[in-house]
Amino acid sequence: MSTRITYREAVREALREALAADPRVFLMGEDVGRYGGCFAVSKGLLEEFGEERIRDTPLAESGFVGAGIGAALGGMRPIVEIMTGNFSLLALDQIINTAATLCHMSGGQFHVPLVIRMGTGAGRQLAAQHSHSFEGWYAHVPGIRIAVPATIDDARGMLRAALASPDPVLIFEPISLYNMEGEVTEAASAVRLEGAAIRRPGRDLSVITSGASLWKCLEAADALASEGVEAEVIDLRMLRPLDDAMLLESLARTHRALVVDEGWRSVGLAAEVGMRLVEQGFYELDAPVARVCTAEVPIPYPRHLEEAALPSAPVIAEAARRLVGHAK
Repeated sequence: MSTRITYREAVREALREALAADPRVFLMGEDVGRYGGCFAVSKGLLEEFGEERIRDTPLAESGFVGAGIGAALGGMRPIVEIMTGNFSLLALDQIINTAATLCHMSGGQFHVPLVIRMGTGAGRQLAAQHSHSFEGWYAHVPGIRIAVPATIDDARGMLRAALASPDPVLIFEPISLYNMEGEVTEAASAVRLEGAAIRRPGRDLSVITSGASLWKCLEAADALASEGVEAEVIDLRMLRPLDDAMLLESLARTHRALVVDEGWRSVGLAAEVGMRLVEQGFYELDAPVARVCTAEVPIPYPRHLEEAALPSAPVIAEAARRLVGHAK
């Protein structure tokens, strides 16, 4: 049986379930308590679980991420919320130099079972300091897992899987999806922190993406289907580890690949995915790997400029047409 809720509600239910199931779990971050979360994700949890479990922090990302690392080392299961990916840059030292390295540097003696959640991406007119997609940056770093839930089931299920991990997990929640409605199905209870997913099967090209761009790719695929072009749409879900096997299986079916990423094009995630396809599947390619990425600018504030900077369904569809030789 399925239930229809918003992405925001799916994350809130995942938090509620985790807090109720394990007394070691607590949530902390900026405005997560009395305010109910910057994006209203934790609304009502303070009243339900109290100040010991829902902890408001100062505006000091390095400080409270460090406290989360210490709590994880001490046997707790902290969920640290950082408002946006932009703000996580203030905690880079804690995340990359400490959380990601302690297990390795201790010879496996010290695990850091820390979950860090943060909003990511643009589309809400929040301007350059609140709208960038840095998940590709973090995917560069060994020692952490990078999850990007783009569906209601993944929004509901990834937190449970992340809390079961002995090592740090960063969950990037696309800000533009919080109001999206969908169904929670039984599959949410079996979500794992591995593997990409085929969200639409196809035969003519593979469209590979993650996060909010998934829905733009599906919209583009609908438009292409009306023209006789069947695009296979793959949701990466996890950026570290990447599911090379599924990408290569898809390429073997379609022989063309288009990578869509809300990050910037230069030295980005799309380049990494494309290079893996070339390295491991070169002889399956009937055309060069193509990319659609965000314009190389800070995300603009005005609505029309923000939309122009981001990948859009029409731009994705046109890139796909060029790839299969059906350009208008």
